Amino acid sequence: MKAVTHKKYGPPSVLNLVDIEKPMPKSNEVLVKILATTVTSGDARLRSSDFPGIAWLFVRLIYGLFKPKKEILGHEFSGIIEAVGQDVTKFKVGDEVVGTPTMLPTGSYVEYLCIPENRKKGVLALKPKTLDFNQAAALPVGGMTALFLLQKAKLSKGQDILIYGASGSVGSHAIQIAKANDAKVTAVCSISNFDMVKSLGADTSIDYKSQDYSLLDQKFDIVFDAVGKTTKSKAVNILKNDGRFITVEALTNPRQEHMEELCQLADDGKLKPFIDKIFPMSDIVEAHEYADKGRKRGNVLIEVAKH
Repeated sequence: MKAVTHKKYGPPSVLNLVDIEKPMPKSNEVLVKILATTVTSGDARLRSSDFPGIAWLFVRLIYGLFKPKKEILGHEFSGIIEAVGQDVTKFKVGDEVVGTPTMLPTGSYVEYLCIPENRKKGVLALKPKTLDFNQAAALPVGGMTALFLLQKAKLSKGQDILIYGASGSVGSHAIQIAKANDAKVTAVCSISNFDMVKSLGADTSIDYKSQDYSLLDQKFDIVFDAVGKTTKSKAVNILKNDGRFITVEALTNPRQEHMEELCQLADDGKLKPFIDKIFPMSDIVEAHEYADKGRKRGNVLIEVAKH
């Protein structure tokens, strides 16, 4: 089967499309034929080993000091179950699924992936019927991160929320999750993305290049840094007395229940991942080059197989 590997850290050119052995599911695993995956910020960071300060050494100690331990990247996927192990009870052959291979030795830049049913390593759920495979592949990482952090900030009905970096993957999911809770959303992004965030439900937009959000007269219940490029010390100026600042730079621990809640929001018509560009698997280097520019809107998709 085809897979994308990287045997050293560096720019997108370190990625190579190769042939490897197709896996066979163990008794507690399902074999998924991957149809789509994505280029997340996590993929780009692990590929380049671009981490700030002491985090660089910490990550290298986990993922490989001199070369990557996990040669196959990919943090999320959609696909169809092709085979199941003898002990699997929750899924069957032909099920359309969405998930993450977190903590597995192999990422989702592959044509086939084995993932345990027990959910201790990775997350797996039935694909929302309202989403196509490309949209579904972009649901887990940005969606679960946004949902986990908004719940941590005690998101509730009718709140005022400011999302910094609203046009990215996490931000675009956060807008829709907030609106599903009847929140009033102020989106901070570039002026070129105003139409995009408005289409997702943002009530007000601020161009971060021309306006300092921390000088707003309005006070917010939640300020959500969806790109890791602002700080609590800056956001405190516009937070209500009991307001909360959350950031993607914090440790997150999304779980199976977050994936299932996202799927329900999608099936209810309240959440649809925004797709910026779609690349075939053979153009994985170009896809990473595009994502590295830092101007992607929503999600960058990798189409592993035609569907």
